[in-house]
Amino acid sequence: MSTDAPASFRHQPHPTPVAAAERAERLIDPGFGQVFTDHMAMVDFTDEAGWHDARIVARAPLTMDPASSVLHYAQEIFEGLKAYRLADGGTALFRPQANATRFRNSARRMAMAELPEELFVGSIEALVRADAAWIPESEGGALYLRPFMIASEVFLGVKPSARYTYMAIASSVGAYWKGGARAISIWVSREHTRAAPGGTGAAKCGGNYAASLLAQSEAIRQGCDQVVFLDAAERRWVEELGGMNVFFVFADGTLRTPPLTGTILPGITRDSLLTIARAQGLRVEEVPYSIDQWRSDAESGVLTEAFACGTAAVVTAIGRVADGDAGFAIGSGGIGQITRALHDSLVSIQRGTAPDRQGWLHRID
Repeated sequence: MSTDAPASFRHQPHPTPVAAAERAERLIDPGFGQVFTDHMAMVDFTDEAGWHDARIVARAPLTMDPASSVLHYAQEIFEGLKAYRLADGGTALFRPQANATRFRNSARRMAMAELPEELFVGSIEALVRADAAWIPESEGGALYLRPFMIASEVFLGVKPSARYTYMAIASSVGAYWKGGARAISIWVSREHTRAAPGGTGAAKCGGNYAASLLAQSEAIRQGCDQVVFLDAAERRWVEELGGMNVFFVFADGTLRTPPLTGTILPGITRDSLLTIARAQGLRVEEVPYSIDQWRSDAESGVLTEAFACGTAAVVTAIGRVADGDAGFAIGSGGIGQITRALHDSLVSIQRGTAPDRQGWLHRID
C-alpha cells in the first residue's frame, strides 16, 4: 500500500467568505463547537494512488454515496487540537506531532490507511493560515481543529475500505464550560462500560464516544455534568470520563492517574500534565485506582483534589462524585490548589507566556 504524501496543499480560496463584520460578531461569544471557519483541508487516499490531491477548499456539505463504507462499518477516526494566539502576536499549535502519532495509531487499530505526519501537520498549518482571522481575541479563545478520516469506498462487503477521505475543519471557541471555570460533578456508571481489553479504547474513534452517550445522558438525568467509567472486567477500577482522562491529588502531594493498558485514550493533555507535574517536583504515579478507594480516600481526607483533562476543556476540577443513591465530595468541593497550578502552567505554555522548555509549541508564523 502506497503512503506517499503530496508535497504541498493547493489552496482554493472561498468564493464568498464570511464578511469581517459578521465574523467579528460571531467571535464575541463563540461557545464551543458552534462557530466554524470558511475553509477545510481535504486529502484523498486509494490503494492504487496512495495519498493525493491535498487541498484547502471552501467548507461545504459533503456528498456521499449511501453505500459508503463508513456509514455501515464505522471506519472513522478523529483528533482534536488547538491553534493559539501567542503573547507576542504569533500563532502556534500545541504538540501537533503527538496528535499525528495518535492519529496513525488509531488508523492502524481501525484497519485504515495511515496518514504520514508531515501531511497531518501540513494540513493543520495550511488551514490555520487560511483562517487565522477566526482565532478569537478574547481571553481563553482559540481555534479548535478537528482532523478526521472516513472510509469512502462504495461497497457493502465486510472488509477494510480501499478508499479514504481525510478532512480537517476548524471552529472558533471560547470557554468549554459555560459560566467559566468551576468544579464539576460526575456520575459513576455501574451499568455501562466504555471499552474492554482488546477493543478500541485507546483509539480515538467515534464508536467509543457513541458508547459513552447513554451513560452521559444518565449522568445528566442524575444532575451531574459528566460520567466516569469503570473497567469492563471487574467494574472496579476507575478508567476515564466520557471524553477526558482523570487525575487524583493526595494530601502528601502525590499525583495519580490510571495507567494506559489499552482501554484508555492516551491523552496528549494527560501526557503534558504528567511532564509538568514531574518538573514541579510532584510524585507521579500511573497505577490503578478503585472506585471504593476513591470514596474512602475522599472521605478520610487522604485525597484532596481530583480533576479531568483534555484538549477541549483543558483541566477541569471534580468537586463531587455521585454513585447510585450515595455520593461524596472531594476536598472543599471546589478547584484545588494543585489543580489550578497545573492548569495555569499548561495554559501559560500554550499561550506563550511561560518558557517552552519541552519544545511543545509549533509556531505557524
